[in-house]
Order: sequence, then structure tokens, then C-alpha cells
Amino acid sequence: YLHDLVSLILFGFASSQKLARDEVDVLRAVAKELHQDNWDFSVDPCDVSSTVGGWRTLNTGNNFENIVTCNCFSSVCHVTRIVVEGRDLNGSLPKEFAGLPFLERIDLSRNFLSGSIPPEWGALPLVNVSLLGNRITGPIPKEIGNITSLVFLALEFNQISGKLPPELGNQPNIRRLLLSSNNLSGDIPSTFSKLTTLTDFRISDNQFTGTIPDLIQNWTELEKLVIQASGLVGPIPSTIGSLTKLTDFGSESPFPPLQNMISIKTLILRNCNLTGELPPYLGQMNKLTLIDLSFNKLSGPIPVEYRALSNVIFTSNMLSGEVPTWMVDKGDKIDLTYNDFTNDLRTAECQKNAVNMFSSTSPLVANNHSNVSCLSSYKCPKTFYGLHINCGGAELTINGTKYDSDTSNGAINYDTRYGWISSNTGCFLDDERSPKGGTLWENKSELTIADPGLYTHARLSAISLTYYAFCLGQGSYTVNLHFAEIVFTGNQTFSSLGRRFFDVYVQGNLVVKDFNIVHEAKGVGRDVVRSFPVMITDGKLEIRLFWAGKGTQGLPTRGVYGALISAVSVAPNFIAPKEAGTGSGGGSSIGTLVGAVVASTVFLVLLIGGILWWRGCLRPKSQMEKDFKNLDFQISSFSLRQIKVATNNFDPANKIGEGGFGPVHKGTLTDGTVMAVKQLSSKSRQGNREFLNEIAMISALQHPHLVKLYGCCVEGDQLLLVYECLENNSLARALFGPQETQIRLDWPTRQKICVGIARGLAYLHEESRLKIVHRDIKATNVLLDKELNAKISDFGLAKLDEEENTHISTRVAGTYGYMAPEYAMKGHLTDKADVYSFGVVALEIVHGRSNTIARSRVETLNLLDWVHVLREQNKLMEVVDPRLGTDYNREEAMTMILIGILCTSQVSSERPSMSTVVSILEGSSTVNVEKLLEASFNKGSEKDNESVRAMKKHYAMINEEEMNMLDQTISTDGPFTSSSTSTANASDLYPLKPDSAYWNSRAV
Repeated sequence: YLHDLVSLILFGFASSQKLARDEVDVLRAVAKELHQDNWDFSVDPCDVSSTVGGWRTLNTGNNFENIVTCNCFSSVCHVTRIVVEGRDLNGSLPKEFAGLPFLERIDLSRNFLSGSIPPEWGALPLVNVSLLGNRITGPIPKEIGNITSLVFLALEFNQISGKLPPELGNQPNIRRLLLSSNNLSGDIPSTFSKLTTLTDFRISDNQFTGTIPDLIQNWTELEKLVIQASGLVGPIPSTIGSLTKLTDFGSESPFPPLQNMISIKTLILRNCNLTGELPPYLGQMNKLTLIDLSFNKLSGPIPVEYRALSNVIFTSNMLSGEVPTWMVDKGDKIDLTYNDFTNDLRTAECQKNAVNMFSSTSPLVANNHSNVSCLSSYKCPKTFYGLHINCGGAELTINGTKYDSDTSNGAINYDTRYGWISSNTGCFLDDERSPKGGTLWENKSELTIADPGLYTHARLSAISLTYYAFCLGQGSYTVNLHFAEIVFTGNQTFSSLGRRFFDVYVQGNLVVKDFNIVHEAKGVGRDVVRSFPVMITDGKLEIRLFWAGKGTQGLPTRGVYGALISAVSVAPNFIAPKEAGTGSGGGSSIGTLVGAVVASTVFLVLLIGGILWWRGCLRPKSQMEKDFKNLDFQISSFSLRQIKVATNNFDPANKIGEGGFGPVHKGTLTDGTVMAVKQLSSKSRQGNREFLNEIAMISALQHPHLVKLYGCCVEGDQLLLVYECLENNSLARALFGPQETQIRLDWPTRQKICVGIARGLAYLHEESRLKIVHRDIKATNVLLDKELNAKISDFGLAKLDEEENTHISTRVAGTYGYMAPEYAMKGHLTDKADVYSFGVVALEIVHGRSNTIARSRVETLNLLDWVHVLREQNKLMEVVDPRLGTDYNREEAMTMILIGILCTSQVSSERPSMSTVVSILEGSSTVNVEKLLEASFNKGSEKDNESVRAMKKHYAMINEEEMNMLDQTISTDGPFTSSSTSTANASDLYPLKPDSAYWNSRAV
């Protein structure tokens, strides 16, 4: 009976099932790849009457959808739309979507997905695709150009690299193409001239090259064009005027003819070298709601025709004449800062409505505070010998120091009680916040800061934020700028994927370029203080933060990009004079009594302290221990006693390795956890605080193919890192170690290991928030767990013994036979050095033997050279380890060999990114490796020969002792470097010009 009942239930569900069974199986595979766990497959995905099963939900509070939509024909339904927004899914993009032949929409925006875009999607009838706000890497597949039905493609705010495929220009129906904030490069393909249906085109914050192409004149339906900080340079083609439907315009070039663009709503021409006077016809465009012509060389008066305009931003030009009173009276978000107007308005008019006139008057107009024309009659209440501002927050006292309130949400704050004002220019584009335009931000997550008071609030700026003090006493000061990233999060969600870059100026001098709070602080929610010495001679101090157009503009939401600061603290480097009337008051008897009490208290404290010292209770802690207490690590803290017990007091019998950073011992904790303890030298040139910051950063790096850091121990001069202990030791021992340590690795295992290494490196280079170059990838630094999964070790230790963070290493440390030529010979370090090393390891995995066997100083057997010889003889399959016999996949083996050769190209630019390598090895890329390799050799053969000769000469000069050291070291001490595709390398959207008329003529 029970069996019949179960059968009846199952039959009943099957008979009511509307979705085709093969598509149900596809959805299961899709859910597995996405790590989507709230789809209930006991509920029909196409049953619109059902409110359960997770197939149709709305994430309340942020309006993110989670919807699967079907189209039904007779009794069978097919999936047509899959929308999973804002769920922080951490899987990868499923190629299985190709099994849904009726799929028209894919929206996976604002998640935490990784991997590359599957070329298989090119066979689908897609209309709408949105993948914005994820961790997608690799190139845009050319197959996407085959989707002739595509209308909307949004790939913004990812890490997509490579050139735009020409095939992308073959889409006859595309209307919106959004590619901003990626690592795209090259020219705009000429085939894009065929995209005549485009209405919205965005490529800002990329690394394109060349000029703005004339082909945009063909986009006659275009309404929005955003190419700021894209790498493209002007001039704007004169034919731009033919785009009569353009409504939002953000670009670069001399002032183009715009008279015919009567539909324009937003005009942004920042830093376009515009000269001459303001064209009067702009004031007659009755649909224009925002005009931003900041950072140009426009001169002359403001035309009377502009009376109807609102949201006007003219900051940093050379506009002159009188500021029209009608503009001040209107005051709808008017920004006239940094210009040369001649009239000196009264203070009341300066503060009227929303008009920002900071430094709007020519310095030739005499007044006491030429940078603030409104304050011509202002008298300093007193001389200040310090400045303390809680940026974006209320007044508070920290360690006895009072920080002034800074909570005004306006463009300028004229609260002059403490001798300072602030100016905030610009507006946030496409602001999704409510209310829009706010420059104050309050932290809503937990801060990992010892004293978080100064970092719970912050001030944001869309373009330029200036703090200006004008009553400081003469002398030497230290400017301390306090930062903490409190907009982005540190968890594995889309809110953690934002990237922020801005510049810092002190007294008009650029002191920090492309400042990245997260990178400097080693994570979000952590504090970092940058200090700068200044000499005050006239009472004036100017601190300016400037956004040059780099970084993401839509994560976690649109409108939170630009500069961000938590506090300003300016302290004198001298003993400030006492102010009059601040001496002690009262009678001498009270003073005597107080003095006696204080003296008695001090005596008792010293007495008790002496006793405790004598008993050993006050053992002095090292500075490193003190710093360690103030840092919040995402790992455990072990005591030296715990580690000594676990390792049997570092018993030599427990020693499992020796490297450039010190010995490694195996240990077992009391709970049975097996660990590996790495002893590090405490003599870091950077100092203990920096050492601990680096360890804190490493602790945040978590990936299945990186060795996990359990914790650390800092006691006295002892520096120890505690890692997971992997059962099968290193890949080197497994492949070509002593016979008793070798492991028989079949072909699927070797393939798995190679892919694992590639995935780990792709994470370090492209997917982690902090881009890291390992610098010493080799078989001994790849460890194998119980299941023979590959895990990279010693990642993140590259900076611990390096003097500077630079792309030119001051100390080349690596391993002979694995180092890229440009690094070995010139110290030039990018992530392509790791790609080279990976190529060597890949060939070792295929061949089963080490790359180099040094017989003498000048005689070396080199696997890489032998592989090149076999390639010329068309005998590459002889590279395969003979121990495998015929039991291996020939196609996979050939691919791995070709990848190894391509990655070891002598020309670094010809090496692929690690994300591309992963795609090829996993079979998700249709790249023809053989053709790519042929092109690489043809392009760089002459340079190859030259580099090979130089490399051999270089190594021939290494003496026996140095070569042995190189061959044995597992040190990775060297600079952390940003990925070669970092968005911080993009061209500034509107770089601050210190040689502008304002900076040349401003009063000092």
C-alpha cells in the first residue's frame, strides 16, 4: 500500500509538471554552478500560481528579483527568463544555460560570481544579459556577437580583460552596451560602426587606446555616451553634432558643436581642454538639467542666457567678470569654485541657497582670505595651533583631543568658529540612493579598529573635497589624514567588489596618486593614517582630495564613488604657546593640596609597580606584541607555549622543510589538529608594524587552491605562522623527489593539479581585492592535500623583506629555471612573471621531471629548451611522462604543453592572463592555442632570440654559490604589485592641473 501511495504521489507530480524534463535537469546543473540553494525542485518552476519553491521572490528592501519565468506552449513550458539579483552567489557562470533553447534573459547582476563568460551562450536567443557587479574575468567571447537578438548587454564592474571582439559589432538590435569599470584594452573595433541601434554606450574606467572614433557618428539613436577615463583621447569628432538624440554626454575634447542636440539632458565635459567663452546656445536647451564643464580653460563671463539653467558645475576654469546676482538668487546646486570672478560678494550672499563659491574670486581681488572671497571681512577669533575634524560626523573627543563636527550636507561649510571651512564639488552621476546627492556616510557594519570612534562616519566627494584652515600659527606641522573604507564590505558579497581610487593634495602639491584605502589598510573596515609634514607661514593650510574618474561607480550602489575621508588631524611639531587667561586659577592652598595628592598617588603606583616587576608580573612586551594587540586578524592567535607543545619544542624530528623564510615544523594541537609552523625572521626592513599589517592582509586571502593560514604567534622576537598541514607534501616531491616520496599521479590528477594552480594564481592576480604577485611559483611551493588537490604556499609573503612597493624589485629573489627573463635580468615584476613560472610548472607536470638539472655553472639540462626543440621537430607528444604509458588524454596533454610554451614566452605581453589559462584548461574557451602560440612566436621571435642569449649570459655570470642559493630558495620576499590590469593604471578622467591659472596665481 505504501509503495502504491508513493507511486501515486510521484505520478501526480509528474503529470502536473509543465516544464520540459530536460530543462529541469538543466536548471539543476545551473543551480549547482551558481551555488543557488533556494530553488525547490519539488515545485514546478513554471507554476505561476505557486508562491513557494524560491522560483519567484523579491528581496525586500533592495528590490532585487529572484524570478524564473516560463513560456508555455500547449502542455509543455520552456524557461525564458532567469533573474537572480543581489544574492551574493559565489559560484561561476554556467555554460549549462545553453541547454535552455528558449532562454531570452539572463540577469545575475550584483552577486559574487567568478570565472569567464561561456562561449556556449552564443547559441541562445538572448535579448537581455546583465552580469554587472561580479568577479568575471577573461575576455568577452566572440560568440556573443552571434546573438543577433541581443538588445541589452551589461558587463560593468567586473574584471573582464582583453580586446573587444570585432564580432560584437554584428548585433543589429543592440540598444544598450555597458562595459564600464573593467580591464578592457585595445581600440574600438571598426565593426562597431554597424551598431546603429545603440542608445546607451558606456566604456569608462578601462584601458582602451587610440582616439575617439569617427564611427560614433553612425549611432544616430544614441542618447547616452560615457567614455570618461576609458583611455581614449580626443578630439571629439565634429560629426558628434549629428547625434540629435543624445541626452547624456560625458566625454573629452575641445568644445564640439552641439547646437542640434536639442534633446540633451546631461552634458558633462570635464577636463576636455575646452577654451574660449561659454557658448550662449547651451542656455537655450530647455531639456538640459545638468551641465558640468569643470576642469577646463573656459574664460569670459557667464552668459545671461544661462538664467534658466540649474545644476551648473563650472569648477576649475578661468571664468571672469561678475557673478550674476540672478545665479546666486537661484542657487540650484551652483558650483563656481576655483575661477577668476571679480566681484566680492557679501558673506550672506555666499551662503545663500546651494551656491559654492570657494576660491571663485581672482587672487588679484584683495582681501584677507583670497581663497575664500566671502570672508573678506572675517577676523580670526584667535590663533589655532592645531586642526581636528571628524569628517562627516558629530563633535567627539578621542584621547583628550576634541574633533570638530562636520555634518553639513551642503556643498560648502562656512562654520568659521574654529578657523576652517570645507568645500565639496561635483554631483554623483546616476545616483541610486535616497535621498540623492548625499556626501555623508555612516558605517553600518562591524569595524576591526581598536578605537573606532573616528571611523564610524565619513565624508564622500563626487569630484573634489577641500578642507581649508586660515588661522594657524606659524611653524612646522604634521598633517594626519585618517581613512577607513566603510562603504564596501569585507565579506564575499557584491558589496565587497567596489574599487576606489583618488588623489591627495596638500598645499597644492600632489602627495598621493591613486590612493586606495583598502590596499593601504589591508582590508575594509580597517584604519590607515597618512602623514605629511607642512610649514605654515601665513596661517593657511589647504588639504584637497580629488577623484580622477577611476574605480567602480555602481557598487554596492550607484553614487558612492569618489574620495572618502574619516578625519583630519593637524598637530604642531613644536610646543604651542599658552593662550592668555588659561593659567591655573584658585588659591595656593588648593594647588598645594592637589600637588600632594598627586605626589602620593605617583609614589604608591611606583611602589606597587616595583613589587610587580620584582615578581616578574610586568615582563616588558616587545613593540611588535603591542602592535599585535591593536590589530584585528581574521585568524587565530597562538601562544608560543601552545606551539612548543604542539611541535615538541621544535623537535628536529618534526622538521618538514627549510626555506628562505626559515624552518617549517609539523605539529599537533591538543584537539588533534595537525598544523605546519613556519618560523620567520623578525628582521624585516619594513618594521614590525608593517610586518603585522602584511600578515593581517594574508589572513584575509581565502581560496580552495591557497594553503590556509590558521593563525600566527607574536611573542618577543618570535614570529611564527601556523598553516594547515597537507598530507602529501609538495608537488616536487610527488613528481621528481626521492623514490620513496614519489606518488603515482595519473593523468586526470595531473590535469586537476594544473587547473588548481591556475585557479589559485587567477585569484591572486585578478579576483582578490588585493592583487598579489607570488614571485616564486615552482613545484616545491605547490602542496597537495589528501585528495591531491593543489594548493599554493608562501603566497602574500612577497613584501615582508622588501624596501619599497614598486614594479622594479630592489632585490630579485626567485628560483633558477622558473624566473621570467624580464624579472631575472631587470627586476621588472608584474603578474606575467608568475605566468612564466606557471608555464614551467605545467611542463613539469606533463613531463614528470624538474625543469633544470644543474651539472655545472655553465652546463644545465633545461626542459624548456628541449620542449622548443621538440616543437620544431613536430614531436611535442614526446614531452609526456613515459610513466603514463598510453593512459592519458592526448588532447588535454597537447593543450597543457602548448599552454606551457605560451606562458613561457620571452615577451611578457604575449603571455596570457591566468584567467584565460583557466578557461582554456577547463575547455570553456574556444581560443585556438596553437594559432595564438604561432602568432606569439612570429611577433616576438627576434626578441625571443635576443632574450634567450641575454638570459644565458646572465646565468653564466652567476657563481656556483649564488646559483645554489637560487636553486634552493623558497623565498618570495619582494614587492606586492598590483595586477598589470589594475584600473588604477587607467588614464585619469580629469587630472588636477596644478599649473592652472588658479594654482599659478593664488595668494600664498
